[in-house]
This record gives sequence, structure tokens and C-alpha cells, in this order.
Amino acid sequence: MRHLKKGRKLNRSSSHRVALMRNLVTSLLRHDRIETTDAKAKELRRWADWMIGLSKDGSLHARRQALAVIQDKAVVTKLFDSIGPRFKDRPGGYTHAVKIGLRRGDNAPLSLVEILPESESAKGEAPSEGGKRWRRPAAKKAAPKKQTKSSAAA
Repeated sequence: MRHLKKGRKLNRSSSHRVALMRNLVTSLLRHDRIETTDAKAKELRRWADWMIGLSKDGSLHARRQALAVIQDKAVVTKLFDSIGPRFKDRPGGYTHAVKIGLRRGDNAPLSLVEILPESESAKGEAPSEGGKRWRRPAAKKAAPKKQTKSSAAA
């Protein structure tokens, strides 16, 4: 059982995994969207939401915590000056990942991770409403046909 085991290992050592996530977060915050594999995208959302949450605080301590992960002062400045204030009223869910298909070389599933645009972040809505998930409507089952004497004879 994987109780209390957060995060994905991504088949890497811990130092390689941390370096990978730091690079992905830096690239995402610099370019506002990146394309990566599904597993990396799901883990990247956690890291990026954490950094944007720090930028909403805006304190010196939060800036130093962000610099410990990002290591690019220009990206941290962009994070705290433009990205953080954009999500001031939003309680969470600053990024989203959209599956875009399979990679041509090795058929790996790819996702596009992007920071939500200003129009969606200005709504101030929680990422999920009341915990209800959207479900596909169930297909209506056709009533079984009753056999008639003519169809049974055939």
C-alpha cells in the first residue's frame, strides 16, 4: 500500500527527479505553457501550484522559498509581479493539463500543461463545484424485443 507516499517517482533517483521538476517549473513559468509526458505533467501541476501559491503571499520568505526551487531571478520576478497577483482571489487550481496525443518517436502519451489565462482566473471560482464530477450520461438501453410468432418461426 502507498499510504502517505506523495508524488511520482518517474523512474529516476530523487536528485534527478527534483532537478527535473525544478527545470520543468522554471520552463512553465517562463513560457506559460509546455508540452511533456502525462506522468510528468501531473506531477508538474503540484509543483507549479505550490510556486504560484507562494507568489500570492508575496512576502520575502515566500520569495526566498521560490528562489530555492526556481533558481532564475527573472522568472521569480515574473512570478511574483505578474502571475501571483493574477490569482489573488482564486483558492487553487492555477494550472491545467490537457492530453494532446502520443509522441511520434516512442508513442508516449503527451500533455500540454499551461497556466490558466487571466479570463478564467478572474472568475474566482473554486476548481471544483461541490465535489461533483461530471459524468458521461448513461446510454439508454433498448427494451428487449418480445418475440412474436412470426419472428420465432423464421
